[in-house]
Amino acid sequence: MIMSKITFISAAHPYRGGIASFNEMLARELTKQGEEVDIVTFTLQYPSILFPGKSQYTENAAPKDIKITRQINSINPFNWLRVGLKLRKSRPDTLFIRYWSPYLAPALATIAYIVKGNNHTKVVTLADNIVPHEQHFYDSILTKYFVGCSDKFVVMSREVKSDLRTFTKDKPINFHPHPIYENYGSAISKDEACKRLGIAPEGNYALFFGLIRDYKGLDILLDAWAEFISGKDSSYTLLVAGEYYTDKNKYLQQIERLGIGSSVKIVDKFIADEDVKSYFCAATVVAQPYKSATQSGITQIAYNFSTPMIVTNVGGLPEIVADGKVGYVVPPDHLDLANALNKIFDKSIEQQMKSNFEEEKKRFSWSSFAKIVLK
Repeated sequence: MIMSKITFISAAHPYRGGIASFNEMLARELTKQGEEVDIVTFTLQYPSILFPGKSQYTENAAPKDIKITRQINSINPFNWLRVGLKLRKSRPDTLFIRYWSPYLAPALATIAYIVKGNNHTKVVTLADNIVPHEQHFYDSILTKYFVGCSDKFVVMSREVKSDLRTFTKDKPINFHPHPIYENYGSAISKDEACKRLGIAPEGNYALFFGLIRDYKGLDILLDAWAEFISGKDSSYTLLVAGEYYTDKNKYLQQIERLGIGSSVKIVDKFIADEDVKSYFCAATVVAQPYKSATQSGITQIAYNFSTPMIVTNVGGLPEIVADGKVGYVVPPDHLDLANALNKIFDKSIEQQMKSNFEEEKKRFSWSSFAKIVLK
């Protein structure tokens, strides 16, 4: 029996990345719980001139178990009117919007305001960020416009909830931590992972993973790595795997200045879904030296593969990583980070942390997240 009709508005196939993957997994879980779900995504998400990466699109086949239609042009107001009127007529019980960038606020909010004109559809927003990591003068104006269209909110960190309260004092806000990314499959052995990556299985690897932006603190990690490897043998390698959304040269110059080039391996590309497990299963630790954060999908990939983490005590990261259980939480300082690296490469500590993951994972199920959304 179908309980209600839910239409997502957000990124989905053929767009790549964590937000699209998350939306597809949540749609499946809501369908499993009896809801009728479809996703309306973009014909144009970002004009190429505004997109910092090499491609917005995945090469993977479209999922066959989710109805996804491409309808929204993010820069065409006439399109927003057409899509809004079409969805208003289709009368979903819930319009579920994913909000992560003020750039998208005019399109998403205008569509939502039009849809609500049917006096039936409620708008629920899953807010990744309310205050962007990389800010612009117009962010607050656009976010205020967007917040006005939503009846209720779901957030994945308490910091976002606090930020959201500066825009709305009384609208309901439900909190649930980011669920685990299970779409990358099961863990494989370190030997198999290293073989797939073409690196030595006897090596000791730390991993910095994902799109590289300045707020993610790669510069802090490089300083920490230089401190950490001083006096150590050549078996230690820092894997930096991800596409640069900022100036790559400044990091290359930092590596050269620190004299750590032989112990840093850079993989400058968007990592395909089928290759993700190899990086996480080869690594002893995933390092997230963020300077600011709300929540992070990277921690939830690490949870999937039971890879210990070092995160900084910013935003919602300390809520996700239990300090001393599945990793360490440190200040965004290179000496503190180097000290944590020294501790976590102790084999006994690594094994103890790996044994703690199963209990910690229970906090991050898709089933409980979907129930929060439905609530």
